[in-house]
Amino acid sequence: MRAALDEAQAAAEAGDTPIGAVVLGASGQIIARAGNRRQRDHDPLAHAEMLALRAAAEVLGSWRLDDCTLVVTLEPCAMCAGAIAQARLARLVFGATDEKAGAVASLFDVLRDPRLPHRPQVVPGVLASECAEVLQQFFDARR
Repeated sequence: MRAALDEAQAAAEAGDTPIGAVVLGASGQIIARAGNRRQRDHDPLAHAEMLALRAAAEVLGSWRLDDCTLVVTLEPCAMCAGAIAQARLARLVFGATDEKAGAVASLFDVLRDPRLPHRPQVVPGVLASECAEVLQQFFDARR
């Protein structure tokens, strides 16, 4: 999670919402990392999770991330939760919950829906207060 927080901080410094993500390979090594780039890239799909998943698939040479773990500072939205399920990730670890758009625990529980053929393990709340604080400071500075 600390590496994901570093990515979140870098995103904030570039003017983007401070959300960071890393993908861990089967042995726990970081194989991809990203921070939000929606503002920088003028791209509504440039969420940290999407960018990290895309980079991990490139590194592994496969869209299937079966043995991988995604670690992200904020609970994924519906788009990112769908991408996580499609990538066949083994595990999702997230920090802060997102009461406005969270699709893993807050508004929806996309990844644990029993109708899906693939349901990754979900580990919520890792360094949640630190992850939330980064976001709070970012938005407080803009108000």
